[in-house]
Amino acid sequence: PNVLPADLVFVIDEKPHDVYKRDGNDLIVTQKISLAEALSGFNVNLVTLDGRNLSIPITDVISPGYEKVVPKEGMPITKDQGKRGNLRIKFDIKFPSRLTSEQKAGIKRLLGG
Repeated sequence: PNVLPADLVFVIDEKPHDVYKRDGNDLIVTQKISLAEALSGFNVNLVTLDGRNLSIPITDVISPGYEKVVPKEGMPITKDQGKRGNLRIKFDIKFPSRLTSEQKAGIKRLLGG
């Protein structure tokens, strides 16, 4: 009868996630690793938001600020069917608080310092 048609507007509020942060269509995760892992490599094992298990081999030497990008493992791109953003893995390297003189000598011997 006397009702004007109107648009229906939905407001979606994203909840923060315990593991992942969102940056546009990319997902960001920070991995805590030891100095030994940073120098010698390891696997990052993650459960994706859709429940899949990912095992990402890290073979590069990880230095502060290094970021591993895994293509197409981010959020779905709404206006581009089937495409996804990237997963960006950042690293928090745990350095030892102290080393013995033997450990220091061993590191110098190994790294040539």
